[in-house]
Amino acid sequence: MPYVNLQITTGASREQKAAIVRAFTQTLVDVLGKKPEHTHVVIQEIEEADWGFAGELTDAWRKRQGAPERR
Repeated sequence: MPYVNLQITTGASREQKAAIVRAFTQTLVDVLGKKPEHTHVVIQEIEEADWGFAGELTDAWRKRQGAPERR
């Protein structure tokens, strides 16, 4: 039983999440021959203020880059 735990920052639409689940499931079918009905994909959304990389929080990095605020 494959189990995929995907963590992303908040902001993906329901349609985008559905596409992710389909694509990850199909990849496991194609590559490993797994059954779709046995494949579980969990998407965890994390606030940008709770996610850090390159030594800073994602919301601070986005602000410094001039990226628009997400929501």
